[in-house]
Amino acid sequence: MEGKRVLVVEDEPDIGQLLIMHLKDRGIDCQHFQDGRQALIELRRSHWDLVILDLRLNGVDGLEICRTLRQEGNALPVLMLTAKSSELDRVLGLEIGADDYVTKPFSVVEVMARVHALLRRVDLDRQKSNGCVALRVGNIWIDEARRRVEVHSKAIELTPKEFDLLLCFVCAPGQVFRRVQLLDQVWGFGYEGYEHTVNSHINRLRTKLAQADDSVEYVITVWGVGYKFNDNLSLEHVA
Repeated sequence: MEGKRVLVVEDEPDIGQLLIMHLKDRGIDCQHFQDGRQALIELRRSHWDLVILDLRLNGVDGLEICRTLRQEGNALPVLMLTAKSSELDRVLGLEIGADDYVTKPFSVVEVMARVHALLRRVDLDRQKSNGCVALRVGNIWIDEARRRVEVHSKAIELTPKEFDLLLCFVCAPGQVFRRVQLLDQVWGFGYEGYEHTVNSHINRLRTKLAQADDSVEYVITVWGVGYKFNDNLSLEHVA
């Protein structure tokens, strides 16, 4: 993790400094912001590899920061910090594009493990950028390495989870996925009970695809079971 840059946005000074201390011990370049508005300015101004984001902040709260980043097409990994009793916060955070969450009070060991996993994903995405083929299905063109999607040669902005969902479907056309399977494959283990989050992400993915191309139904509902990708469309690997 050495050389990575992590921004900590946490309005409780003790928690913020605890995270900063452990991140620096791992060779990570990090800063701590207590104010959400200032943190958002910094996230827009500088390059960061990850943001650890508390949802309850003064001024601009963590949910609004995450929502703004995704609306602006920023795919920066977001690790949320939420109150243990606030399931609504976790659901909302995941639905607007956060990549992972940890509940308070938390184990620093667990937080560092989540940070490592998210930063490793960033490294793997960058490593794929050399010599990787793209995928074409219907009118959709997908560059997995750059996590870029175009429909009719026009880029569409997807959140990280929307992109992962699309890739999961495209790579298995015709396969019916139950919601719990999608949770495991896209969000990872530990999200039991969040099936409604899958529904929200798929609805937004469908809306974005339909706005770009309403001639094809790409993601199909299999009533009583789950979802599948349209298997009438051929998948092509493009150099």
